[in-house]
Amino acid sequence: MKMDVLFCGDENMADGLLISTLALLKNVSEPLHVHLLTATLRNAQRQFVPLSQHTADFLQGVVAEHDARNTVTRYDITDLVQATPPTANRETIFTPYCMLRLYADLVPALPERLLYLDTDVVCRRDPGKFYHQDLTGTQFVGVLDYYGRWFFHSQLKVADYINSGVLLMNLAEIRESGLFARARLMCQQRQMFMPDQSALNKLANHKRVAPRRYNDQRRLHRNTVFQHFTTSFRLWPWVHTLTVKPWQVDRVHTDLKLHEYDDLLSEYASLAPQLKG
Repeated sequence: MKMDVLFCGDENMADGLLISTLALLKNVSEPLHVHLLTATLRNAQRQFVPLSQHTADFLQGVVAEHDARNTVTRYDITDLVQATPPTANRETIFTPYCMLRLYADLVPALPERLLYLDTDVVCRRDPGKFYHQDLTGTQFVGVLDYYGRWFFHSQLKVADYINSGVLLMNLAEIRESGLFARARLMCQQRQMFMPDQSALNKLANHKRVAPRRYNDQRRLHRNTVFQHFTTSFRLWPWVHTLTVKPWQVDRVHTDLKLHEYDDLLSEYASLAPQLKG
């Protein structure tokens, strides 16, 4: 038994990556294999810096100290992205790195069962039951998007729009069906809001909806397994959006009034100065 987890992004994801990994170490009892997809990308506004090997090596030391069987592997997929770039969505408010997960099927070293997590997702309970579920005939499993489920749906169903921040992926099925290849083509040709998430929801024909507790996007509940620190709407004292990420420790306390992860964030604070080279 083991758990393979995928994160994607550039050097800006390092803090979230550390927190998410520390949370997994706290709650996962089996060997943990962390896979990191990164690339050198640019758009009209900026050049993005890939996640460094130093950060990956530092994270390897952290996970191995917890269990010698744990591993961290970094994959630079610049060539793959340049071969089929998400041309139509390079200049959206979302960085090109949000689409890196759509290239996972092209990386032979990645296993057939893979848990993708955004780096603003924090594990609170053992996700083993979710991870080891039967995936026969299923491309991916996820939780309905808290807001998107009311506004987006496929041609066949309502309330089936899945948030892509937590995805249990069956790469064998994805490779065979060509789902990611078709999603990459859609991101190349059509500009979309939340491009990778929209493409996956439009094109997947064998997805499974999991209970809310596996991607809690609004607030913490007693049975939460993964808490996702997404942007939310607040009504008081005026209608506004609120975005607080786990590495914004002071704001987690003051804005969210959340102290559930104080021990985790304390460990993060002690390690963070060594994270980036």
